[in-house]
Amino acid sequence: MNRRAAALCGAAAVVAGMITAVPAGASAGSTTATATAPRTTLSADSAKLTWKKCGTTSYPTLQCASLKVPLDHANPRGERITLALSRVPHTAKKSQGPLLVNPGGPGGSGLTLAGFVAASLPKAVASQYDVIGFDPRGVGASRPAPNCKPGHFAPVRPDSVPNTPALEKANLDRVEAFAKACGTKYGKLLPYLDTVSAVQDMDAIRHALGAKKINYFGYSYGTYLGAVYAKLYPDRVRRMVLDSIVDPTGVWYDDNLAQDYAFNDRHQAFMAWVAKHNATYKLGTDPEKIEAKWYAMRAALAKRPADKTVGASELEDTFVPGGYFNGFWPYLAEAFAAFVNDKNDDPLVEAYENFGAVDAAGDNSYSIYTSVQCRDASWPRDWEQWREDNWKVHEKAPFMTWSNAWYNAPCAFWPTDSLEPVDVSNDSVPPVLLFQATDDAATPYEGGVTVHHLLRGSSLVVEQGGGNHGITLSGNACLDKHLATYLTNGKVPRGGGAIDAVCKKLPDPSPMSTKASPSRGATLHGLLGFRG
Repeated sequence: MNRRAAALCGAAAVVAGMITAVPAGASAGSTTATATAPRTTLSADSAKLTWKKCGTTSYPTLQCASLKVPLDHANPRGERITLALSRVPHTAKKSQGPLLVNPGGPGGSGLTLAGFVAASLPKAVASQYDVIGFDPRGVGASRPAPNCKPGHFAPVRPDSVPNTPALEKANLDRVEAFAKACGTKYGKLLPYLDTVSAVQDMDAIRHALGAKKINYFGYSYGTYLGAVYAKLYPDRVRRMVLDSIVDPTGVWYDDNLAQDYAFNDRHQAFMAWVAKHNATYKLGTDPEKIEAKWYAMRAALAKRPADKTVGASELEDTFVPGGYFNGFWPYLAEAFAAFVNDKNDDPLVEAYENFGAVDAAGDNSYSIYTSVQCRDASWPRDWEQWREDNWKVHEKAPFMTWSNAWYNAPCAFWPTDSLEPVDVSNDSVPPVLLFQATDDAATPYEGGVTVHHLLRGSSLVVEQGGGNHGITLSGNACLDKHLATYLTNGKVPRGGGAIDAVCKKLPDPSPMSTKASPSRGATLHGLLGFRG
């Protein structure tokens, strides 16, 4: 899931039963699978990159380039599309090669992430790598960049919880219209927007860089992207870091249902934090009663949206980011308290504009998110199953179950057939370093454990009690030490059990201070986005 926003604190713009690998030439409607790795389809002449300066105030050494790749890698002489690349070049005398980075999604732009990773790693480590960012096919500055239905998330949307037939129909009409628009506008493109095609693009990037092997660092969905690359090209992986790990045995319908329970738990952790800071927010000291006030706020907004902008669905959009990163809690708590205690909805509207509103870039990101997830794996086509499954989950986890359901529901009506998921189990790849927080909501802990078992020789580092999504390069020195050591010399911790190393979580944030400055964690989570 990937929804872009800007942090109020001033951070950069935000946001089992497996089969085998999909063949390079899979076409619309194909569900055939093969374990054969697709070959690179670029010639030496077409693979040259021209780097130009594109630095920003925050990342002045960034360079940019573009690379043309086949739309269909099984037809290398056919239509081509363009990938946007970024680079922070190595400065050490000896290079350890390219380090490709990806922020997740699907649909996340990785261009700025290259600058962040290069700036956040210890200088002695970053200087040894060419840190390579890229916008995957269809994303951001890559071309074409689909936008299926501009304004799909424009407020005020129907209440996400379909308590009446009219609300269910209104939401169904929205998602069906989105799927239809994607098929009408991009029907020829959709069969080639999938994870395996993106992985083949990554190998084309490797080829264009003149590297025999790549190093890779992926967050969230980027962990699945990396695991699939390792499956198809194990001999081309040098080092690989996966942070906040997708469960590959549940892509994507089951994974989304699992998220709902985890996000509900994380929302309740936020309620407990608000209770702890009653002196500041004056919402009470009982988390359950505070949660009741939150749902009362939701009900009030469903009847009368704040500033004709923030209804019940937009409120969910605003508070979901708090499940990804607790650094946003003080801003959300301030808006919550102002609404309840002072009948002032201005802070809530401001929070929505900064955390929940979707701009044109977000529309593009969502278009790719749906295109990839709907194509990657099978989804129920019978709406009765969606209804039954989501009401069952909603009973125990009401916070975002139906919001998440509608976010993914275009897949019930998607105009292309689905491929088979990739079996990422791997005995050939070098040791992979895995990072996972125990209370991560977006990619629950079980995913990290599963991938640890599937990737032989991998090492799992756990942030005990941590609930943020994307945990390295966010200020936890223990995690970052393991990362720096691995990128320096390839050594992974070995604990001799199911977990190889444990790090304590960072303290939860304090209530907002006017003197507070953007943290590294806030900057990272701005780049990772939400729903990712």
